[in-house]
Amino acid sequence: MNKIKNELLNLGLKFISVDEKLVRIFLETSPSNVNEIVIMPAVKMVMRKIVNKLQNKRVYGRVYNGILNGVKVSVIRSLVGCPNCSIAVESLKRCKTKIIIRTDFCGGIENTSSNIQIGDITIPKLAYCGDGTSPHYIMTHSELSNQLKSIINPISKFQKIITGNETVFIAKPHEELKNILVREASSLLPNRVKEVDLWTTDALFCETYDFINSLRSINVEAIDMETSILFLLGKIYNLKTICLLSVSDLPGNAKYDFIKTNEIHLEVESGIDNAIKVLIKALPNIKSLLA
Repeated sequence: MNKIKNELLNLGLKFISVDEKLVRIFLETSPSNVNEIVIMPAVKMVMRKIVNKLQNKRVYGRVYNGILNGVKVSVIRSLVGCPNCSIAVESLKRCKTKIIIRTDFCGGIENTSSNIQIGDITIPKLAYCGDGTSPHYIMTHSELSNQLKSIINPISKFQKIITGNETVFIAKPHEELKNILVREASSLLPNRVKEVDLWTTDALFCETYDFINSLRSINVEAIDMETSILFLLGKIYNLKTICLLSVSDLPGNAKYDFIKTNEIHLEVESGIDNAIKVLIKALPNIKSLLA
């Protein structure tokens, strides 16, 4: 019976491309069912909030299609971390997708030059590739090493680097897309919107005080687990990418460090609700970038 199933599967695969096979494996649908604009949260709570606002909703595997503010979008949950995000983007580049907007949470890094607060809306103007996935893409696409700016890993100021990335490359979003979101967010939420330098990490539970202080030393104001690879793959595959993130916690803060205390700020949920409002309001202008 297994032999028959395998022969039937291989017979079916002869009629589709390798690209379509990969999309079907990871998104559980055909590439034709994915729209040009994709909203890509990582956590379930944000996914649910966005999907609940979709009009004319239809579901194709992991893809939720519908209309927001008159604009056709697909909503796809990447799951947490750069490896998951890279798989999602690799799938999307094999569809007709042209714009990817990551809307989710980030941590805020308090420092003397900023007043980052829980519930603030952050729009990264760059992302440090402190993750483990980005270096593999930079090695595969070696020309990137000459195209991207880089820094020495700031943790080296505080401890000896015995493993990991000694050189950290910097990836950026699509500039025009970023400017649209900054304008819309600033008009809707004055004084709560911040363009930030963001650091992406893989290790949520390794955010030590030395690590946080190293980020402060280079004026990083936000940290997450997906943005760097999204921006990097946007550059590699000519996709317009951007992030619109709400501050959920303050790593290193005695009261509001997500992994060290039980205190949950009242503005955690209102912050992500505001981010989604900004996104929906901005969609008609974002759509204009498809032309």
